[in-house]
Amino acid sequence: MFSKETYSSRREKLRSLLKSEEGIAVFIGNVEAPAQYKDNCYKFRQDSTWLYYFGIDKPGFAAILDLDSGAETIYADDVSIDDIIWMGPQPSVAEQASLVGVSHSAPYSKLDWAVSQAIIQGRPIHTIPPSRYYNTLKLQSLGIDKPSEALIRAIISMRLVKAPEEIVELDAAGVLGQKMHTVARKGIRIGRIEQEIVGEMEGVTLSEGWGVSFATILTQHGEVFHNHGHSAKIEPGRLMVIDAGAESNSHYASDFTRTYPTGGHYTPKQRDIYQIVYDCHELAFSMIRPGVAYRDVHLAASRLMLDRLSQLGLVKGDLEEMVASGVAGLFMPHGLGHNMGLDVHDMEDLGEDLVGYDPDQTRAKQLGLGSLRMARRLVPGNVITDEPGIYFIPDLIEMWKKEGRPFVNYAALREGYYDFGGIRIEDDVLVTSDGARRLGGTRLPASPDEVEAAMAADRG
Repeated sequence: MFSKETYSSRREKLRSLLKSEEGIAVFIGNVEAPAQYKDNCYKFRQDSTWLYYFGIDKPGFAAILDLDSGAETIYADDVSIDDIIWMGPQPSVAEQASLVGVSHSAPYSKLDWAVSQAIIQGRPIHTIPPSRYYNTLKLQSLGIDKPSEALIRAIISMRLVKAPEEIVELDAAGVLGQKMHTVARKGIRIGRIEQEIVGEMEGVTLSEGWGVSFATILTQHGEVFHNHGHSAKIEPGRLMVIDAGAESNSHYASDFTRTYPTGGHYTPKQRDIYQIVYDCHELAFSMIRPGVAYRDVHLAASRLMLDRLSQLGLVKGDLEEMVASGVAGLFMPHGLGHNMGLDVHDMEDLGEDLVGYDPDQTRAKQLGLGSLRMARRLVPGNVITDEPGIYFIPDLIEMWKKEGRPFVNYAALREGYYDFGGIRIEDDVLVTSDGARRLGGTRLPASPDEVEAAMAADRG
């Protein structure tokens, strides 16, 4: 939790951004969700927007900001003796509210009355889209059925630019994420079960932080982007994609990806493709600076990728025509990166296009470019991922061939790459006043030579 002045100033800025709006802004924190029965719940994770403005990391809280009077009220229930028996004495709601600069609190049930009074008076109600089932039902029960675009845009404008205290936390989450990746790399041995490595690396996040920032991806089938199955044995000659991140105790996220040769050395074919991905990754980082649209960075990385794949004989034709037609999407169906912060895909619950696109930008329909989650013109304080990749997805290649799409050497792909898998490299990047820097301290080995040297050192 930050200082109460931090939260007070954030809410004050929010009100200033909404000075042309009337009514009340309603914030619903998360509640506990039963896993099998009422008293056995999933691990609690507070709503990120609630954390940003109110900081209280406990279930069963809500708040109202009165945009007209400036009044602030937190709604929650003090613990009962039954609660104390199971959890011990707890600070009062008023005490917790004072820690984040809110002087007035009320029982949770009073939230319904306060909202109903505002509705009766014809006052506008501002909320954000709910991402949890309880929050959806709660807003419905309050008679609120439409989120407020004004509130959403104001929140996005604030959270897109990370304050110095947030950057400290993101760096710390990055350090923790790098630790988990180092443990993972050291654990790669032929014959081991993937799950063993996942357990070791996730243990690092639990011993020093809240846990993982998203479900760990560790797979020898890197062409399957969200492969969360970890039952396979590690085989020689394969590529292992590890896409994983840590969430700090303050709930800021990290997100790194590395692709390792299971035997410690890339084959010539693997090294050729890996070098392309690495060069695209470095090109993207070199372009990140204020004023540059991340959409243009994506396109530049795509252009370099297609140029190098052409040199390998996997695509053919005019380079600019290939870029314009979206051929890169066959090999990289995802975007170059996304925003990060309190969520690993920061604020996408508020609307992916509102978060990732400037008002004058339109999402493309091409495969790959159309999946770009962050296209905006960059400003200092943005935190984004730089994660190009190349994947050989047999079903997708066959579909394109059947559709007769040009520029692709389908025979070469079928003969040599259907069992290749995929490669991705990802770092977390802060946009600075004059460029960019990577978050998390000492960078994980990234070039092919660095990766092989690290794996050799790991094995003594």
